[in-house]
Amino acid sequence: MTTTATDTTVVPTDPSPETLRLVLDAQRAAQQAEGIPSADVRLDRIDRFMAAVLEAAEEISESLDADFGNRPRAINLSTDLAAGIGAVSTVRASIVDWMAARTVPGSEQTGVPAFVQTRPKGVVGVIGPWNFPVSLVVHPTIDALAAGNRVMIKFSDVPERTAEVFARAVGTRMSRDEVAVIRGGLDTARTFSDLPLDHIIFTGSPAVGAQVAEAAGRNLVPVTLELGGKNPVVVSADADLARAAGQIADFRLTNGGQICLCPDYLFVPRAKVDEFVDAYRAAVSAMYPTYLDNPAVVSIVNDRNYDRVTGLIDDAVAKGARAVTVAPPDEQPRLPDRASRRIAPTVLLDVTPEMTIATEEIFGPVVVVYPYDDLDETIDYINAAPSPLAAYWFGPDDAEYRRYLDRVTSGGVTRNAIGSHWAVDGAPSGGIGRSGMGAYTGYTGFLTFSHQRTVASDERTNPRRPDADAVAAFIAKTAAEITARIDTA
Repeated sequence: MTTTATDTTVVPTDPSPETLRLVLDAQRAAQQAEGIPSADVRLDRIDRFMAAVLEAAEEISESLDADFGNRPRAINLSTDLAAGIGAVSTVRASIVDWMAARTVPGSEQTGVPAFVQTRPKGVVGVIGPWNFPVSLVVHPTIDALAAGNRVMIKFSDVPERTAEVFARAVGTRMSRDEVAVIRGGLDTARTFSDLPLDHIIFTGSPAVGAQVAEAAGRNLVPVTLELGGKNPVVVSADADLARAAGQIADFRLTNGGQICLCPDYLFVPRAKVDEFVDAYRAAVSAMYPTYLDNPAVVSIVNDRNYDRVTGLIDDAVAKGARAVTVAPPDEQPRLPDRASRRIAPTVLLDVTPEMTIATEEIFGPVVVVYPYDDLDETIDYINAAPSPLAAYWFGPDDAEYRRYLDRVTSGGVTRNAIGSHWAVDGAPSGGIGRSGMGAYTGYTGFLTFSHQRTVASDERTNPRRPDADAVAAFIAKTAAEITARIDTA
């Protein structure tokens, strides 16, 4: 039954450090008093949490539109509201199996039979980003609740209207000792990161992720970091250029390009660069026959990001890059437009290493295109930079693709589309190196927010200290076996 959010369920905006600690202490006390929650209790919490969010879907969509300046209802509902539904189905189908204790194979034969319990960690802190502020706190919250934890969510302060609606919605069905939504600015975020939680998951930029990890480290709190990065695309010589251009343009312009999985730079065979750019222009023009006043275009979220993205373009052009602007001719003189925070879809060519855009994540409707002659040069270029969150390939599943797959390190890979690896329910999501630490979603998320505890029983009749000569003989025998394998390899 739906209730009304009250002061006892909704935490005030910009709470004091004392208030945050009281919320944490209340969650931890409730967790300890309850013990390990059953599968039914976990599923009930997930259902109530999701019901609270979905019942407020239209109001959340309206607030997202207002916070961004323009963000279409279809994008809000599909990417931020409906995105968690598949995750709930996965949990419901699997949670009993996930929770079951596992016997350690072979432990019976040692005389020390053992099994592994999968237990909740306690209270999980979820720190969300502004680009998909609802879905990217909903997903880890589902995982954390499935693992039996309580959750404190630090909602981004950039979409402040959405934060208020979301907090009020969650408070209608969840007590704040189950799930608490924390709103507030930078000081609140720093205080949140300093809390002695049992796990923190952060989604956002590498720079802020490093600060969160540093703060968590002072309390020895484990962290999962879902970060960004400059995601590469290789368009192979045998790729369907029209398909590649269409897929890249569609994703690069979704949410105004403000997606951590977006392609940042593309490698296109040198002889096909002009053909690809023409195909990209055609794809963008088909999607957005007008741009400046098109209601389907998502605005850049705020002046700060608008200035940053336009600054990247200006810096590149000033240093010799060629900018191909894709917008109707009569609109081009009016773009970029600061009032609506709209930046025309742009292709940058002739980009060189001293240009800022060569190393900084774009997070806007801009792509860089590099020509290439040999696949190995693209692989070397990608591997010389910090590992990206995603790597993409357009073309057949051939020997070159397999070489790319084997040699390039990234959080995930999709072939012949953009971002599809993240959308597979139950598959792990995470980066590597500067693009992230750890992973979540599905069973991986369940394990991330769980503690694996080994429980053993010593059934030996006379446990005793080892005999030194017997151990020495065992070491010598093993060394001889290893040496024999090396010599015959």
